[in-house]
Amino acid sequence: QVQYTCEQEELSSGEVRPRCFPIPRIFRICPDRPAVEITKLIKIDLKTGEIEMPNESSDLLPKGKHWRDIRRYDLEVEAGSSD
Repeated sequence: QVQYTCEQEELSSGEVRPRCFPIPRIFRICPDRPAVEITKLIKIDLKTGEIEMPNESSDLLPKGKHWRDIRRYDLEVEAGSSD
């Protein structure tokens, strides 16, 4: 998955246009477990593309949940309310 960050660039003509750069996002994907983003935990060598993950990364990762296990409770809306 790729996201982008953009900034405005002023051209010599005075025209302004967006200039965007990709932001790589790295996920740990294990069988039968939810994917967890690890982008902030790893070190990437931009010249070689080699990725280094710290040994203690499993202790630092948030606990992921499957989408089917996510529950949202909206406190402002009551079930069955006809307002």
